[in-house]
Amino acid sequence: MRSVSEIAAAPSDWTLAASIHLNTNILEINLINLILVLGILFYYGRGVLINFLENRERTILNTIQDAEERYKEASNKLEKARIRLQQAKIKANEIRINGLTQMDREQRDLVDAADEDLKGLEDSKNYAIRFEKQRAIGQVRQQVSRLASERALESLNSRLDNQLHLRMVDYHIGLFRAMDNKSD
Repeated sequence: MRSVSEIAAAPSDWTLAASIHLNTNILEINLINLILVLGILFYYGRGVLINFLENRERTILNTIQDAEERYKEASNKLEKARIRLQQAKIKANEIRINGLTQMDREQRDLVDAADEDLKGLEDSKNYAIRFEKQRAIGQVRQQVSRLASERALESLNSRLDNQLHLRMVDYHIGLFRAMDNKSD
């Protein structure tokens, strides 16, 4: 039987094996070395490369899924924000309309109150005018009555004075005649 050293390689082959080495200088690499390196890299690196690519693919897919989920969430939030904005616009429009309606109502109420006040003042003025007119008419009536009474009294006095004067004259004439008749 052969020894292990004989089976593995003959001593003359060791010098040949010592001369085989891996040349890393890219400019001095020949085609065989290049194919050998690429083959080794492909054989051993294939699993690593496949794992790397699969991991990278999963990472990219997870990133895309996360981005799609964030996009959906952002779209939902945007839609909700648009709905809230539309509701806010509607509410603002209602408030504006209610404000304008309230303003119109208050304006009408103020105009009505001013009209009522004006009517009250007009009625008060008319009442004051009627009162003063009645008072003036009463004063004129009193003055007319007083003047009429004074004139009537003066006229009566003057007639009475004339009649009294005539009677006195007649009386005196009658006295003179009676005295004349007695003396005759």
